[in-house]
Amino acid sequence: MRRSRTLVAVCVALACFAVAGQVLSAEGTQPQLSWEEYRDHLGLRSIADVEASPVGKEGGFAVDAAWTLFAAILVFWMQAGFALLETGFTRAKNAVNILMKNLVDFSVGSVAYWLVGFGLMFGATNGFCGQTGFMLSGHENDTWSYTFLIFQTVFAGTSATIVSGALAERTKFSAYILYSLLITVAIYPIFGSWVWGSAVDGSGWLEAPPDGVLDRLGLPPFIDFAGSTVVHSVGAWVGLAGVLFLGPRLGKYGENSKPLRGHSMSLATLGVFILWMGWFGFNCGSTTSVAGGLGPHDGSGKAIGLIAVNTNLGACAGALAAMITVWIRTGKPEIGMTLNGVLAGLVSITASCSVINPISALVIGAIGGVIVVFAVDFFERLEIDDPVGALSVHGICGAWGTIAAALFHYEGFRPAQLATQLIGVISAFVWAFAGGALIFWLLKITIGLRVDPNDEIDGLDLSEHGGEAYPREEF
Repeated sequence: MRRSRTLVAVCVALACFAVAGQVLSAEGTQPQLSWEEYRDHLGLRSIADVEASPVGKEGGFAVDAAWTLFAAILVFWMQAGFALLETGFTRAKNAVNILMKNLVDFSVGSVAYWLVGFGLMFGATNGFCGQTGFMLSGHENDTWSYTFLIFQTVFAGTSATIVSGALAERTKFSAYILYSLLITVAIYPIFGSWVWGSAVDGSGWLEAPPDGVLDRLGLPPFIDFAGSTVVHSVGAWVGLAGVLFLGPRLGKYGENSKPLRGHSMSLATLGVFILWMGWFGFNCGSTTSVAGGLGPHDGSGKAIGLIAVNTNLGACAGALAAMITVWIRTGKPEIGMTLNGVLAGLVSITASCSVINPISALVIGAIGGVIVVFAVDFFERLEIDDPVGALSVHGICGAWGTIAAALFHYEGFRPAQLATQLIGVISAFVWAFAGGALIFWLLKITIGLRVDPNDEIDGLDLSEHGGEAYPREEF
C-alpha cells in the first residue's frame, strides 16, 4: 500500500513539474527574429560593426573558417580523382607519367600561386590584374586570409591539372612542369581577377564595377559562382592550345590507326567518384560561409544545402543523359562516356549552382551529358587528340554551364545577363587559348614539347621516370 501511495505521489509530482515546465516555456517563448531584426537588436550599422561582433570575423567566424578549410581539403582530394581518372583512361605504359604530372603540377602550382598568383588575382588592381598581396603580404595578421589562400590554391591546382589529361602520353615531363608554373602564376589568376577579384582587394571588369565596361553598357556582373569558366574552361582552352602544338599520339589517326584504349576502367570509375565527392567542396565551399540569408538564394550560408542538391542532381542527370545518348548511338551503354557524363554534369552546374532551382539543375546537367558525347565526337572528327575528353568536359561544358546561369536563373531569364555571360565565355577563350599558345610555342622552340617517337612507343614511364606502374617480368 505504502509503495502504491509513493508511486502515485511521484507520478503526480512529475505531472506537476511537466505542466509547470510547459507553462514557463510558453511564457518564455520569444518570436524568432529575422536577420534584419537581429542586426538592429545588436546595433550593427556597418561592416566594421559586423566584423567586431560575435558573428563577425574577429569575434566568431571560426565556423566559417573551419567550413572553408574543410571544403578546401575536399577540393584538394580531387587531385587524386584526376590522377586516377586520367591514369585509367590512358595506357598502362604511361601510368607513372600521369601520376607524376598530377603530383607535381599541384606542388609547383601551390608554390607559384602563393608567390605571385594570389596577388595577381586578388590584389589591388591596376585595371588588368592585382598588384599587391604577393606571398600574402599585407595580410599576415589576418587569419581569414590564410584560409582563403589555401581554398583558392586548390582551385588553381584544379585548373592546372585539367591540361594533364589532354596532353597525355606524348609530352615531355620537363615541359609540363614549366607549363604548370606559368598557368598558375599568370593565366589562371589574371582571368580569375576579372571575375572574383573583389573577394579581397581587387575589382575585375567582369564584376561590372561602377563606370566599368559592363556598367557603361548597362550589363550586370558576370555569374560564375564556382568556376565553370574561371577554373574549367580556362584550363581546357590552355589544353587545346597544347594539343594543337603537340599533335596526336602515334597511331591515333591515319590508314593504320587503331583505338588507343584506356587500360583500367576500375581506376577511372574510382577517380570519378572521388571527383564527385570533392565537387561538393568545390561548389558548396564557394560560399566560404555558413551564415546569412533568409531564403535558399539569399546570402551565402543558407544556400549550402541547395547547392549540394543542385550539384548532385547535375552529376546524376549528366551521367544518365550521356549513357542514354551513347546507348542510342552505339547500341551499348559504354562506361567511359558515362563517366565523362558525370563530369560534364558537374562542370555544367558549377557556374549556376547557387542561382537555380533543382529542376533546372537536372536540365542543365542532362544537356551537359548530351553535349559531351557530341563534343568528343567533334574533336575526334577534327583529329584533335584528347585522350580523356578534357576539352569536351571542361571546355565545352564549362561554356554551356556558364551560359545556362542566365537561361535558368531563379529570377527569370534576362537578355542582359545572357550578354554578360557570352562576353565572359568569349573572353576566357581568347585569353586562355592565346596565353596557352604563347606558352607552348615558347616551350616547343626552347626545351621541346614532345618526347622522342621511340620513347612514346615504349611508354613514358621508363623514358621519363625510369620506372613502371606495372613492372614487366625480366627473364
